[in-house]
Amino acid sequence: MELDSKIYVAGHRGMVGSAIVRELQRQGYTNIITRTHQELDLTRQDAVEQFFAEEKPEYVFLAAAKVGGIVANQSALADFMYDNMILEMNVIHAAWKNGCKKLEFLGSSCIYPRMAPQPMPESCLLTSELEKTNEAYALAKISGLKYCEFLNRQYGTDYISVMPTNLYGPNDNYHPEHSHVLPALIRRFHEAKVAGLTSVTCWGDGSPLREFLYVDDLANLCVFLMNNYTGRSESDNKHGQGSPDYMATVNAGTGKELTIKALTELVAKVVGYKGRIEWDPTRPNGTPRKLLDVSKATKLGWTYKTELEDGIRLAYEDFLNNPMRAER
Repeated sequence: MELDSKIYVAGHRGMVGSAIVRELQRQGYTNIITRTHQELDLTRQDAVEQFFAEEKPEYVFLAAAKVGGIVANQSALADFMYDNMILEMNVIHAAWKNGCKKLEFLGSSCIYPRMAPQPMPESCLLTSELEKTNEAYALAKISGLKYCEFLNRQYGTDYISVMPTNLYGPNDNYHPEHSHVLPALIRRFHEAKVAGLTSVTCWGDGSPLREFLYVDDLANLCVFLMNNYTGRSESDNKHGQGSPDYMATVNAGTGKELTIKALTELVAKVVGYKGRIEWDPTRPNGTPRKLLDVSKATKLGWTYKTELEDGIRLAYEDFLNNPMRAER
């Protein structure tokens, strides 16, 4: 990308999209296009096609999505599948139709099978059954990734996909029912500290292993990949071997994991909550383990920068400075 290239960031108000905008601005990109949901409903095909026909963005970061934790995914299965699939298809198709030079699709590590080999390489996609608690969201994300792959195969496009692990950081969602585990814990321990509660009960038994990536590190990788990775052929990549890589998918993570129990203790420490942490094993644990194989990103020359405790501290500061985030 040139510094004056026309770049569209879909979902710029979300945690990932806003981080990508910050990273682009930090690196000196000056021609960034954004639209709010009120200005452009990405589930409306006619509106999306009109936008692309008028604006003709050269590069697209597709970070828009309907997201949520276990509760949200289980209670709105149809909504999660439909909304995500329709907006992805609209944006990717309109980008191709209007000659977009390159598109980067943001997926999720939940696309990989429930019992995938650990750490999970990009090649394990669709090799066995998905985790039921987020199956609808995963199927939608797999469809977006596959549509990018098929456009690369059929039309020679340069569309790539990034599969992030669990994310956290500025502009996260702290809703009590619809948030992911780390922001949910930040809110819960903060409110328990303020209320002087002697104990906090967390879901499951604390045994699942999880990996977490600070969202600004992901944004740095996204811009890096847009400039250094291609879906056309591995021979065009800086460290390629010459064989086609139409799926062009790169995992985004730290390569490090910890138990949910250890995570809760770390969040409680950062927040300053001193009470007991109890567990409710009648509640779902989710996938037992979700560690990404990040060797592909490493070979391309990228690695994460923010350690987990430092990132949680930054996220907590963001939560405290933006109290309205807790209402979403």
